[in-house]
Amino acid sequence: MPAPRFLDIEYCQTDDVLFPVAMAWSLEDGQMKTVVIAPADEWVPEDADLGDIDLLYLEEQGVPLIELAQELHQDLPDQTVYVDGMDPDEILVDLIFTAVGMDAPFEIAGMEELVTSLPREALDDRRRQLLSDEGLEPQLPENGVYALLLIAREEGFFD
Repeated sequence: MPAPRFLDIEYCQTDDVLFPVAMAWSLEDGQMKTVVIAPADEWVPEDADLGDIDLLYLEEQGVPLIELAQELHQDLPDQTVYVDGMDPDEILVDLIFTAVGMDAPFEIAGMEELVTSLPREALDDRRRQLLSDEGLEPQLPENGVYALLLIAREEGFFD
């Protein structure tokens, strides 16, 4: 049985801006991909306060948005992709695909729509506990996806 697909996005949010800076998603076989995202020019006003975000790093190391959009189209066509529901994931996905003039190839749903045996709060607690038990930094998107994969495996959604 193919594994459910998961997605997590790290983002910059200040009074001036909101945009994605890194993303991780899982594939049918449970493998994971992660990328740093090169921001669109229109996402970053001239004198915007970016907090602790290193814009030069994102510009130099980030994947161009068109490449990211193409890869997501290839990896997640016509899928329901589950998120932890803690972040503005739908807004961030819309920002990516709007910037390149494409539609997202997937639908986003909260993890509670997949794992119906646990209430939302219990899912959040379990995710936090897994991150802590594994010694993982919660702000890294690959760690968020990993925790969701572990929950899905515990719940019997794949081996």
